Amino acid sequence: MADSDRPHPHARAPWRTRSTRPVYENNWIKVREDVALLPDGRTTVYGVVDCAECVGVLPFVDADTVLLVGQYRYVAQGFYWEIPTGGMHPGESLEQAVQRELAEEAGREAGSLIKLCDFHTSKSILRETAHLYLARDLRPVSRSPDPTEFIERREFPFADVVRMVERAEIKDSMSVIAVLHAARLLKDSA
Repeated sequence: MADSDRPHPHARAPWRTRSTRPVYENNWIKVREDVALLPDGRTTVYGVVDCAECVGVLPFVDADTVLLVGQYRYVAQGFYWEIPTGGMHPGESLEQAVQRELAEEAGREAGSLIKLCDFHTSKSILRETAHLYLARDLRPVSRSPDPTEFIERREFPFADVVRMVERAEIKDSMSVIAVLHAARLLKDSA
């Protein structure tokens, strides 16, 4: 076995927080700077961004059609199609958050929700867990989007959405992961 194939003695050892200092906070994020003690005894400065947990939902209008939302994304500097997503509010269950985001962004409510997965949106500097769902049995509902959201809604054949992911036209990680999980789930149930 080559040395590079052997497990590193510190690979699974936890890092310890020596100190932490708040840097910035708003309604969506908190930024802090930690001094972390490494397993080998050295220390390092580590910036951490804390976010609330978030949800995303892939709404199926029928067996072959999904509803996506499109909007201009300031950080990415472009318009993108994606699934309805958003942060959880204090006291909300996952399902309540999914239904709220689905109503605000897609103008729909789901008769049934299927959990697809949970994942960490970034493992290195951002602490945020995303919970992804598939929605079926949609009903129209009227709920205003957040004041900073200017959203288009459009139905797409699901097969086209899978191809949009494959061609990197859909770039949002929550959308990509939800589409790929849903494609696998639908293939396995066929």
